[in-house]
Amino acid sequence: MSGPVSRALQASGLAAAVKPGLQAIPSDKREHVEPSLRSAFADSLDLDAATRVAHPNDARWDYLLGHASSTRIVALEAHSAQTSQVSLVIEKRAASSRHLQRHLAQGQSIAAWYWVASGRVDFVPHEKAVYRLSQNGIEFVGRQLTAKHLASLSTPAARPPQNRPKRRR
Repeated sequence: MSGPVSRALQASGLAAAVKPGLQAIPSDKREHVEPSLRSAFADSLDLDAATRVAHPNDARWDYLLGHASSTRIVALEAHSAQTSQVSLVIEKRAASSRHLQRHLAQGQSIAAWYWVASGRVDFVPHEKAVYRLSQNGIEFVGRQLTAKHLASLSTPAARPPQNRPKRRR
């Protein structure tokens, strides 16, 4: 298998848990990905299960998905969308980022961290909870990950300005 997740983890013990397409996500949880978008993923990893033994007491993010056309990796967390859960979701991202540091190949990273509601949404998008998530690198996407959420993956990453020699006149 040669999807974005498997390439990023090829030298890691986590690589053995990578599955083709969305097979690492239980079928009842795949509803959180828009049906027309499901074939856009080359591979996936149940990050929660794969890191549970090494980090049993840490908060863990649910899944990594390898987006085929952009060759980028996104993280997906299906969790109850309540204001009281914002701190926990932020903690899950932070802990999972730390766990992944030693597993990702050099130059590899998670392009986006998405939180999908696993039930009723108990905060409004303009509430400070969503702002706080954004400040911590997490995008709340509602009940389902859709193509509009992934649109930014196809855009090349911004390059830092390069120092160019000044032209003499």
